[in-house]
Amino acid sequence: MKRDLQFTGSEGNRLAATLFEAEGDHPPALFMHGGGQTRHSWDGAAELLATLGVPSLTVDARGHGQSDWVESKNYSFYHYRDDLICLVQQIKSQWHKPPILIGASMGGVSGMLAVGEAGSDIFSAMVFVDITPNMKPSGVDRIQGFMAQNMTEGFASVEDAADVIAAYLPHRPRPKSLTGLRKNLRQGENGRYYWHWDPAFINGPVPIESGRDTRKNLLADCCRKITVPTLLVRGGKSELVTEEAAAEFRALVPHSRYVDVSDAGHMVAGDKNDVFAHAVVEFLERDVLATA
Repeated sequence: MKRDLQFTGSEGNRLAATLFEAEGDHPPALFMHGGGQTRHSWDGAAELLATLGVPSLTVDARGHGQSDWVESKNYSFYHYRDDLICLVQQIKSQWHKPPILIGASMGGVSGMLAVGEAGSDIFSAMVFVDITPNMKPSGVDRIQGFMAQNMTEGFASVEDAADVIAAYLPHRPRPKSLTGLRKNLRQGENGRYYWHWDPAFINGPVPIESGRDTRKNLLADCCRKITVPTLLVRGGKSELVTEEAAAEFRALVPHSRYVDVSDAGHMVAGDKNDVFAHAVVEFLERDVLATA
């Protein structure tokens, strides 16, 4: 069973979420997506964890999906950190246990910063999906460039959006159904389709890349504070995280486990969801659920 619900972010902003319900006493999993995505990118993995007795929450980050576009236009990593800390407080009040964070890209960075701000025990465990403190600048620029490419003019149809994605991700088979893509788009009054996120995320006064010059060292300091069970899942074809960056992360978090998904790019769960989900389940069963 699943049902939609909502939480409140650090500016009183509404955060849309879906709960995949489960029986049992395990800490809940909290899935936080990457920039430009929505909570629906986690549906398959969240449903699987629920079958294992792990209640799973997928959340639209501020300015994404069905969550509020904030009037302040505050979309830096620090604001996503603050929302995440608020989320955890609300989750703990209901489940009485800190959640297991599963964060991809932006969601993982928010988790690192949350540890730096609130301590490692804010989470029961952490799974970082293709994100480390040391991000390849050319990869960041490529991702940002793709997001900005049709940000203003949108698309004439869902099929046109699929064409753009296929050109950007030539290694990924084109889906037979565009239902999933439709959830990442919103239709304007003019009939055109636009990405389901606030353009101020990229071009606003406080965009996601605010503080880029000092981010690496800050995130490294945050990672040194991680004490809970931790897994890093890297896409073997990632444009953002190199093998060297993964090794640096493992040195920062010596107890962490590591999985390289050889045929996946930066969006690991989308490229190889079965392999990704298996790696997460194996980690949780071995290091988290057995002791919860």
